[in-house]
Amino acid sequence: MGTVTIGVSIAVPEPHGSLLQQRRAGFGDAAAHGIPTHVTLLPPTEVDSAELPAVEAHLTEVAAAGRPFTMRLSGTDTFRPLSPVVYVRVVEGAEACAGLQQQVRDPSGPLARELQFPYHPHVTVAHGIDDAAMDRAFEELAGYEAEWACTGFALHEQGPDGVWHKLREFGFGGSTVVPPQAAPVDSGTLPAR
Repeated sequence: MGTVTIGVSIAVPEPHGSLLQQRRAGFGDAAAHGIPTHVTLLPPTEVDSAELPAVEAHLTEVAAAGRPFTMRLSGTDTFRPLSPVVYVRVVEGAEACAGLQQQVRDPSGPLARELQFPYHPHVTVAHGIDDAAMDRAFEELAGYEAEWACTGFALHEQGPDGVWHKLREFGFGGSTVVPPQAAPVDSGTLPAR
């Protein structure tokens, strides 16, 4: 059957996802339209396609044990010079993301793997582009704010064209949404310049 490259992530919902994807493309990041805006739980990982049913069963168990939580994005940061990435910061929900990604990569499960870098939840808005464009992304999205209730995650597969396609969504077991703890945010807006 061969192998497939998969990833597990939390989608940044609309209208935030499209806005950040358009901004990423506008900074010159050619990968922007092939990667839905997200917070990674499992980076690109090659698995035997015959293992997909076991992967889905494992992710179903992880989701069943999960509960909705508030995700809040605010401002920018970078992994430079270690990695050529500018991202929007996850300022609420980071601990929940860290716990989820550990469960997804559980050593006894089908997605056990080591990470190249320590896990740090974020939303990439520029990757591998020239420094001037990276600086622009960092500055122009510095005031970005968005907030939503995270109610699950999704499994994606990378196609031969490099585009990521959603295979399945996994909703958390609880039905109660955690209310935002902070004052209301004008979600997905940029400050006036």
